[in-house]
Amino acid sequence: MIGLGRMGANMTERLRAAGHDVKTFDPNVDSTASSLEELVQQLDPPRSVWLMVPAGIVDSVRGELTPHLAGGDTVVDGGNSYFRDSMRRAEKYASQGLDFLDIGVSGGIWGLEVGYCMMVGGPKEAVDRIGPILDTLAPPDGWAHFGKAGAGHFVKMVHNGIEYGLMAAFAEGLSVLRSANIGREQHALDAETTPLRDPEIYQYEFNLADVTEVWRRGSVIASWLLDLTAAGLVKDPSLSHFSGRVSDSGEGRWTIQAAIDEGVPVPVLSSALHQRFMSRGQADFQDKLLSAMRFSFGGHLEKTVEKKAGA
Repeated sequence: MIGLGRMGANMTERLRAAGHDVKTFDPNVDSTASSLEELVQQLDPPRSVWLMVPAGIVDSVRGELTPHLAGGDTVVDGGNSYFRDSMRRAEKYASQGLDFLDIGVSGGIWGLEVGYCMMVGGPKEAVDRIGPILDTLAPPDGWAHFGKAGAGHFVKMVHNGIEYGLMAAFAEGLSVLRSANIGREQHALDAETTPLRDPEIYQYEFNLADVTEVWRRGSVIASWLLDLTAAGLVKDPSLSHFSGRVSDSGEGRWTIQAAIDEGVPVPVLSSALHQRFMSRGQADFQDKLLSAMRFSFGGHLEKTVEKKAGA
């Protein structure tokens, strides 16, 4: 196992707990091999080497690793790489007599306990060789081989695109509930403020932790993601430990690019990705332009808005 971050370390622990002999390398962990060469020397051929590293450094690790491998060895990329990169890497490895598998892994920090969902791409013979590893890492029926090189990362890419949409839907819906007390607030009476019609109907004070807790039980939107959301709201109802800056690691963008190439409309997934861009302040300039245009044609001045308590 190369890379002992949140996922790699827990996957290694799960494998060792099941009796597998796992050698490791991570330059930031003292208890591992001192180099990739030493790691490979610890393995009996045919060797299987699993990479759990960021997509941006897969090629550099591959370049350092490959000279120490031999025909019949298998390299697995278990990170969130772009499926087209996986196709290219598989072709390169094949020319050297090596097998390459792209395996999308889902499970996060909970995978150690409940197992990892795994989406596999690459030659069936190589998949069969590491079958016992996949059976150990996954819960029952929790992995599948989806086809040739790139298939695993393609399926994982779309999985993460859907994840963006689900997360955005929960966040938006719960925000509507949180603001359902707006009728109790004082509103400015000026040309820059849309008047609230019928404020008496927005007089609710919903406890979002209670809402998500009841939704978890028999609701059509019940899910593991909702379970995690409910637990988070119990622990920190105001979410004071978070700034609201939401990152994206590429899969959402790649899903939308694939949808464009295929001519498939994905408005929900696209909106969820753009919301992440906005969360990082990437809409600031265009918002300033909107204010500038309103001022230019109507003399509209920006209003200073105070955040709600706990916001």
